[in-house]
Amino acid sequence: MRPPSPSIPEREFLLKALEQSLRLDGRAPLQSRTPTLTFGPELGWVECALGKTRVLAYVSAKIVKPTPERPFEGTITIHSEISPMASREYEVGRPSDEEVTITRMLDKVLRRSDAVDKESLCILAGERVWALRLTIHCLADAGNMLDCACLAGVVALKHFRRPEVEVIGDEVIVHAPTERAPVPLSIHHSPFCFTFAFFAPSPSSQSVPITILDPVHLEQRLSNGSISIALNAQREICVLQKLGGVPLGAEEVVGVVQVAVGKAKEMERLVESALKEDWEGRKGGVEVR
Repeated sequence: MRPPSPSIPEREFLLKALEQSLRLDGRAPLQSRTPTLTFGPELGWVECALGKTRVLAYVSAKIVKPTPERPFEGTITIHSEISPMASREYEVGRPSDEEVTITRMLDKVLRRSDAVDKESLCILAGERVWALRLTIHCLADAGNMLDCACLAGVVALKHFRRPEVEVIGDEVIVHAPTERAPVPLSIHHSPFCFTFAFFAPSPSSQSVPITILDPVHLEQRLSNGSISIALNAQREICVLQKLGGVPLGAEEVVGVVQVAVGKAKEMERLVESALKEDWEGRKGGVEVR
């Protein structure tokens, strides 16, 4: 069942509040919610919460034969699923437009951007490679599920450890974690996604769109358009996607990119701190590299 459309009073109230730089949850227009990362008992398992938006991500790996066209590279597949419990907008067996958008964006950000070194997943050229599978479950949608899913996916890949392998001739020996320490993935960079929502201003207020970062559910539904920017802390833009019909000038686009650059650096520090704390807790205060 689809939720009812926002009423005209809701739209007018939200727009008037935004014109005064006020938001429903008390944040500033360009202030994002602080993410919370919870690691599971297994490596590569993480739950990310962005406010009340919750996403679970985990990574698994198996040894397969490589594709003929890329005999020296492993493979990465991404499977995303939005539970009907996340929101009334989602139904079993009927992907919504947002679900399709999220799936395509995650593929671009996490796989096509070469965040993970695929050549490092090769075990025996032309014969055996690692096949990684990143599974993402969207558990609760309180707005901006894309950014939350992207963050969960990146952290899960950085947290994951594959078994150590040994090649003797044509034989591949997989060592259990109790025999040899698992090996982290070789990651080139960590792309983070930041979504900005735009609202067409009233004629009497201003001539440029109102911009907010990390919209909640109501803000997302009432916005006139959005831009999602995926980039890393090194200022490299991986994906820039614009949805909606609100016209934006070059200055507006450059402005949100500059904001995203600063947020990416903050996110990198937050993720590295959370990973370090988790490893120290697992190893009794001994950092694992």
